[in-house]
Amino acid sequence: METTFDFEKPIADLQTQIEKVQQVSEKTKVDMSATVKELEEKLAQTKLEVYHNLTGWQKVQMSRHPERPQTFDYIEMICDDFVELHGDRTVRDDKAIVGGFATIGGESVMVIGHQKGKNTKERQYRNFGMANPEGYRKALRLMKMAEKFNKPVVTLIDTMGAYPGLEAEERGQGEAIARNLLEMSILKVPIICIVIGEGASGGALGIGIGDRVYMMDNTWYSVISPESCSSILWRTWDYKEKAAEALKLRAEDMLGNGLIDGIIEEPLGGAHQNPLVAAENVKSRILTDLTQLKAKDAETLVAERIMKFSKMGVVVE
Repeated sequence: METTFDFEKPIADLQTQIEKVQQVSEKTKVDMSATVKELEEKLAQTKLEVYHNLTGWQKVQMSRHPERPQTFDYIEMICDDFVELHGDRTVRDDKAIVGGFATIGGESVMVIGHQKGKNTKERQYRNFGMANPEGYRKALRLMKMAEKFNKPVVTLIDTMGAYPGLEAEERGQGEAIARNLLEMSILKVPIICIVIGEGASGGALGIGIGDRVYMMDNTWYSVISPESCSSILWRTWDYKEKAAEALKLRAEDMLGNGLIDGIIEEPLGGAHQNPLVAAENVKSRILTDLTQLKAKDAETLVAERIMKFSKMGVVVE
C-alpha cells in the first residue's frame, strides 16, 4: 500500500479522480479524454505547488518515506560491482553500517553507508540504521584500507542517530565517533559525503567529514531530530513542526549557511518516485567531483578539508 502524507492529500485526491474517470470511460465507452487531460494538468500543477514549498517537517517526513532508496539500493543502481567487507576486528560486524570496494563509472572507490532496512525483520537486523561503536570503527577501518590503496571514499548518510543504548556507551560510542571525525579530517584520499535520507546528530557526522558534502533535496541534517528537540524544549512532541523550522535542517538552509557544498536534485515527489533518476543524479555528482579531487595532491586535500570545516560557525562582527 502506497504511503501518502497529509500534505500530499490534494495530489492523492486528484489521482483518485483521474482513475475514476478512466474507469467510467472504459465502462461506458464514452470519450472522456478532455476531462482526463484537464485533471492531469491540474495534478501536475498541484504537484509543483506542493513539492516546491515543503516545510522543514515535511522534508523530514519525505526523508523517512518507507519506499525511499537506501544505501544498498544506490549501490545496486550506480555501482558496476561491489564487494562488501565486514567487521571492525574488535567486537563484531555492525549491520547498521555497510561498506566495501565498488566501481562507479570505471572509478574504483570505497563506499560506506547506513542501512536502515525495508521491512520489520530487516530493520531489526540493521538496528534501524543506528550504528554502535563497532559500526563507526568498521567504517574507519575501511577508510584506512581505502587510503592504503589510494582509493577515494564515498559515504551515504541515512540514520536517526547513533545507537543510544547503555552497551554502546560502555563500548565507547562518543570516542568512536570523535575518532572518525579526526581521522576523516586528515585522510589522504578524496572523500565525498552524501545525505540520502536522515542526517541526525553524531550518528550522521561519524561518516560525514569530506572534501564535498551534499544533501539530496528531500533530506535533513541537524544536531537533533525535531521530535527530540520538541521534547526537550516543550516536554512534548507536539511542537515538532515548530522545532523543524527553528533547526534550519533543510538542504536549502544548510547550503545557505555554508554547511554543505550543494544539493542533489530528486525527481518531483521524492527519490522513491523514480529511484533510477535519483541514482543517476548521485552518480553524476560523484564522478564529476572525483575528477576534480583526484587532480589534487594529498597535502592539498587535507589542508582544504580542514580549512573547510574550521570556517564553519565563525562569526565576524
